[in-house]
Amino acid sequence: MTEIRLETRALSRQFGALLAVQDIDFRLAAGARHALIGPNGAGKTTFINLLAGLLSPSRGRVLLQGLDVTGKTQAERVKLGLARTFQINRLFRGLTVLENVCISVAERVGAAPSMIYPVGRRTDVIDEAMRLLEMLKLTAEAGRRVSELPYGRQRLVEIAIAIGLKPQVLLLDEPAAGVPSAESHIILDAIESLPEQLAVLIIEHDMDLVFRFARRVTVMVSGALFAEGTPREIEANAQVRAIYLGQAGRG
Repeated sequence: MTEIRLETRALSRQFGALLAVQDIDFRLAAGARHALIGPNGAGKTTFINLLAGLLSPSRGRVLLQGLDVTGKTQAERVKLGLARTFQINRLFRGLTVLENVCISVAERVGAAPSMIYPVGRRTDVIDEAMRLLEMLKLTAEAGRRVSELPYGRQRLVEIAIAIGLKPQVLLLDEPAAGVPSAESHIILDAIESLPEQLAVLIIEHDMDLVFRFARRVTVMVSGALFAEGTPREIEANAQVRAIYLGQAGRG
């Protein structure tokens, strides 16, 4: 039986009179490549923030590898194996690419106190960070400041930082946002190179990227789960096309 890495049970979040997320039951298994899509205002980012611990639910539970983490902070969930990227990246723009990734690795292995600017003397941390940069084809940019990189490359650095935490679950919040469409394949290539057993949930508006990446797709509408299936099933779903893809009336 496939191991369930992340699960929600009747997860809900209310902002005043607005029920932004409504009684969501959701499961993400080891090795999942799952996409969450839906129109603006559907509640996708609220849902991700509930999973990550940035928001507390009004009711319901979040379980990470079978452990109830509903009351745990974002930092505690990271230590338990959950990492995320953000719609707008949160990098140290004045530091180099290597330094950014070293900070992530050092935090995970408990070496942060021994790291001396710029990257310290922990060769094990530096070596691991360089392996991550190699995996994401960023070695040529290792010594460059993040602020000097094209935005698509900055998104890759953010993914490298998340992987440096060695998560069991990775949440990608619009990793292609702000990336020119001609360069979105760089993001997809990076995602496809992730460890096979890593459970990945992606929120993305680029449908081409979604349908190329995902093995399962969940559609969210008005704070609730509306449909789920393979990319082919979702693409063929007339109700989904009418509500989300804007193709009402097309066969």
